[in-house]
Order: sequence, then structure tokens, then C-alpha cells
Amino acid sequence: MRIPVGRHTPRLTSAWWRGAAAVLAGALPALAFPAPSLWWFAYVALVPWLLLVRSAGSARRAALDGWLGGTGFMLAVHHWLLPSLNVFIVVLAALLGLLWAPWGVLVRSTLGGRPSTPRALTAVVVVPSGWLMVELVRSWQGLGGPWGLLGASQWEVTPALRLMSVGGVWLVSLLVVAVNTAVALGVALPPVRIAMVSALVVCALTTGAVWMWAPHMERDGHLRVAVVQPGVIENGDARFARSEALTRALAGQHVDLVVWGESSVGQDLTARPDLAARIAALSRDLDADILVNVDARRSDKPGIFKSSVLVGPHGPTGQRYDKMRLVPFGEYIPARSLLGWATSVGKAAGEDRRRGTTPVVMTLPDAVRVGPLVCFESAFPDMSRHLVRGGAQVLIAQSSTSTFQDTWAPAQHASLGALRAAETGRPMVHATLTGISAVYGPDGGRIETWLPTTASTSAVYDIPLATGTTPYVRLGDWAVYAALVALAVYCAAEGARALRRPAPTPPAPPARTARASQERPVR
Repeated sequence: MRIPVGRHTPRLTSAWWRGAAAVLAGALPALAFPAPSLWWFAYVALVPWLLLVRSAGSARRAALDGWLGGTGFMLAVHHWLLPSLNVFIVVLAALLGLLWAPWGVLVRSTLGGRPSTPRALTAVVVVPSGWLMVELVRSWQGLGGPWGLLGASQWEVTPALRLMSVGGVWLVSLLVVAVNTAVALGVALPPVRIAMVSALVVCALTTGAVWMWAPHMERDGHLRVAVVQPGVIENGDARFARSEALTRALAGQHVDLVVWGESSVGQDLTARPDLAARIAALSRDLDADILVNVDARRSDKPGIFKSSVLVGPHGPTGQRYDKMRLVPFGEYIPARSLLGWATSVGKAAGEDRRRGTTPVVMTLPDAVRVGPLVCFESAFPDMSRHLVRGGAQVLIAQSSTSTFQDTWAPAQHASLGALRAAETGRPMVHATLTGISAVYGPDGGRIETWLPTTASTSAVYDIPLATGTTPYVRLGDWAVYAALVALAVYCAAEGARALRRPAPTPPAPPARTARASQERPVR
């Protein structure tokens, strides 16, 4: 029996293929991030997606292409979460992908058809501004935080790090999307090709000028820091013992500070004075304070906290930082009454961790001030900026990505330290339980080599200290506000143009002629 094929089947097939192409095109930029680290690919990775959205036949189709591309991007950048969240990661990616639907409409309105040269140059400004708004919204901690910002793919590119010292990672995101937009228009529209080449030259000259002009931080002494990375050890007592042994082996190396990774201590030190005494003994042996991370139920407050605790020769010094921004689903479940079912399909948090309320800058015995962060707090530009404004001379992130040991996650996480160092002009220590641990200088450059995920070891770093204030620390997220202004001006101009456009006149009714009256059939 032959099954009849509907006349709309080819159109539906075409729509399915276009949707799949949008998902794939949106996923391409993930290759610019670690572990592939094809940083140069970021400058053309958006071109297929832009060309696809540009060709949409309607604003509705452009919004759909934007949504599907955004879903593909979020899936690709966060694919390593699949073992933990299972199929729920697809739901989250689709929800966050909706943020790119308005961007798709914006791309079609500026790049669609055959835009004039002025309009094409406007697109080089407006399209990146729209992208930045998407990054800004999804950077809210409740939506997962700023993981996978496009500018973060440039973490090992010196000119890009210099740009970050001026405008943060936001400014680099603007530059990357602007280059993609100019390339897409140059490929699709030969009449504006010269203008797009000129736009690319302006981007290059601006980057070069910032590279030359941006102030360098003055070096002022150094701090000798040891990072202890015990490796993958499931048992908490065994992990503590391994960290203890690695720390004891540092004797005689004249370190100023020892840093353990996230959740390196599984019991509250007030409730377990024996553990506090063992750490204090290490501090006396090394003549250096030890920054540990306690993941435990507090004895003085209800609930579980993740806390950076500074321990000296006589025990805990009283300087403690409680983690403020928790990992959605990993450390708490947003709207648990609605989404609590996520615990049944993945490794979501069975109990919500409690939040700290304020950042803390700790003072070491030699008066050096350090600003601790915990886990993915190193992804938030504002947190490190506030710590430096509060006097921090060294930024320290204590982390653990053991759940994602054989994925891109450890490398992506370690690379974030370069961004925070470059933005603030302060060195950054990224210390983990299981790797990758890394240290960066005040310019964002890597100091020595990473400690890989296969290592159970300790390493000592001579970290240069710096004085001075970067433009980003002084001015903050001005690049975001500039993008907002650009979008507001564009929307106002489009609205004014729509008001000036004459309303279409309704078609006149067909004229009745004598011949037509005579030919009317007689009933």
C-alpha cells in the first residue's frame, strides 16, 4: 500500500534540516574553549550561524534559529554536565537557549537582505551588543553563571588579556562578535566588503593601541605559595591524610602560604579540634599559614557551608570566608519544590548548601592580603574586582572538578584564573583537589606549568605581587553599559524610522463598469 505524502512534506523536511544546522552552527564556538583551545577559531566560529539567521524568511524563523543555535551552544559548552544532570541538561540548554531568540531577530533586522554600507557598519556594533546582553543575563548566578563567555576563549592571548584589563572579559566578547559579524557580511555581500575590511582594521588597530597604552602594574615584591593537590581520593579521611603528607614534605622550602583545594576538610574544625590541631602542627613546621576549605555542617550555625578557613600555628585564625554563589543543582536546587525531581535523574544536590553573606579579605602574618573564592566563583568578574577594591593583593580560588575529571571542565575552569588576573592586575592561584591547578601573574600570564588531573603532588610558586589599579577595577563593567546604549540608540532610530514611514493605503475597491453589470448572470 502506498502512503500518500502531504504536499507540505518537503517544506517540513527543509525546516528540520535548517533546525539541525542551527543547533550545529551554535555549537561550533565551543571548540575555541579548553580543552581544544582553538582560540583563533572564535573569530569565525559564529559566521555560519550568522549567515543562517540572516537568511531567515521571517522574524519568527530568525527567532527560532537563534533559539536553536543558543541551545546548541549551551549544550556544547556544558556537555560535561551530562553525567551529573542526565537528560535534564537538554532541558536547561533549551531554556537558556531562548535568550538568543531576540538576538536572532536582531541579526536578521541588521544583516538581512542587502543592507547599505552604513547599515552594515551599524550591524558590526549592534550585533555584538545584543550578544553581550545575552551573556549578561545568563551570567546571573541563578541561571548558571558566566561560564562559557565568548571572550573567555581568549585566555591565553596576550593582546586580549590587555583588553580585559581595560574592559573586562565583556570587552573581548564584543570584539570577537564584531569580527565575526564583519566577516559574515564580507562573505555574503561583496558591495560592503571594503567597509567590512575597514571595520576589521579598526578592531585590530584598537586592540594594538590598548596593548600599547593600557597601564602595566608595578611589581612590588613576591609571595611564595605552595599548592597541594592530593588527587582523586574518595574517602575524606584518606584525602586529608594525603594532603597532610604532601604539606609536610614542603618543609624547608620557605613558603609563605599553603593552599588546599575545595572540600579538602570534611568536618567542621570547631567540632573536630583534633583536625585543627593537625593542620596547626603543619603550619608550625612550615612557618606558614595554611588556607584549607571546609565542606561541612557548621557547629555554630544550621546547615552545610563551604568555607575558606585560614589556619596558623595556633589553630584557626578566625579569618573565614563562606561561599556566596553556589552552583545550581550541584550545591542547591533552584525552586526545589518545583525542580526537586532533578535529584532522581542525576547527581543533583540532595540538600541545599547555605550561602555566605559578604566577601572577605584575609591578612597573612607578613601583612600580604589575599582574597579567597570558592569553585565557580572564579567565573564571576565582579567578585574578584570587589576583592581587589577591598585590598586583596592575591586572588585565590579553591576548587574541585573531580566529578568531571576526564572532561573539558578542569581545563575550562583553570583557564578562568587568567581572566581574573588580567582584569584586576593581581596574581591568581587556582588550587584544586584533583587538577587542574594553575597560577597566573598580574598580567594573566601563566606561571610555570599546570598540575594535571593525573597528578597527586604539591608545587611551589614564586608569585610576583603588583601595585596599581587597572581601568577595569576602576571603571567596572563600562563595556556592558556601552552596549546597552548602542542597543537603545539603535532601537530608538528604528522606532523613529517606523513612525516616519507612511502608512500603506488600503487598496481601492474594483471599479464597476457597465459591461460588468451587463455580464452579471441573471438569476
